[in-house]
Amino acid sequence: MENQEASRSNTEQKSTTKSIPPYMKAISGSLGGVMEACCLQPIDVIKTRLQLDRSGAYKGIVHCGATVTRTEGVRALWKGLTPFATHLTLKYALRMGSNAVLQTAFKDSETGKLSNHARLISGFGAGVLEALVIVTPFEVVKIRLQQQKGLSPELLKYKGPVHCARMIIREEGFLGLWAGAAPTVMRNGTNQAAMFTAKNAFDIVLWNRHEGDGKVLQPWQSMVSGFLAGTAGPLCTGPFDVVKTRLMAQSQGTGELKYKGMFHAIRTIYAEEGVLALWKGLLPRLMRIPPGQAIVWAVADQIIGLYERRHIHDAPI
Repeated sequence: MENQEASRSNTEQKSTTKSIPPYMKAISGSLGGVMEACCLQPIDVIKTRLQLDRSGAYKGIVHCGATVTRTEGVRALWKGLTPFATHLTLKYALRMGSNAVLQTAFKDSETGKLSNHARLISGFGAGVLEALVIVTPFEVVKIRLQQQKGLSPELLKYKGPVHCARMIIREEGFLGLWAGAAPTVMRNGTNQAAMFTAKNAFDIVLWNRHEGDGKVLQPWQSMVSGFLAGTAGPLCTGPFDVVKTRLMAQSQGTGELKYKGMFHAIRTIYAEEGVLALWKGLLPRLMRIPPGQAIVWAVADQIIGLYERRHIHDAPI
């Protein structure tokens, strides 16, 4: 009798942990990405300007934001919003969906449980996939638009995201859209490995919430877990983000390149600007990424939690 109950319990656990389809996680992530983009675009513009500043024109976050607003207008803080929002929507859909697929593949076939090691690998794989398929080409276009100063269309080289992409392909070839792919892969892979593992851990430790248990966190609880999970990545991957930005910003059709690749860029920046330059833009990253994760998970957890209650546990919503 006890063996039958244990077998039934294991079966229920396996069905619960495997019952959330990847497409639902992809949808929840994409909706969260739209909300994040609209709220946090100005911080991303400031981060990019600070990372591209080699002359010390900007004294910090506030000064950079004030300078951009004064010289280019408030709208300049939302430069690159279209590619940024589109890229976030697609990125989170791919990130959440691919992570769910990988986690399902790595779950123990007997218990249906996922080890922390497998969770790290799944997160890293999702980060690498999103970096190559979505993040790199969209960020190349976004950064090229953000580095342009002024709002008069006749004075700008790139008139918009589509025009920018066409110009890059014409001048630098199709692979020009994948400038800075190596540091982007390293940054996103490491970020997502840490983020998915940390988010799950914080949900368990803070709220005793396990995936598939039917418990729907309050939005503020999801925001706390998401915020905390989003803090580790920027600290660890700062150099990759700076190098990515520098490589993406330089036009490959204008002669000899200053940075030949990821490692050459790291050495050059260190030699010319010092080790702290490899963490330029860290503060605006910390102002953007943890709040961004808080927003995304507040939306995603609500959608996933309601799906669990409606389609898994048949509980009233």
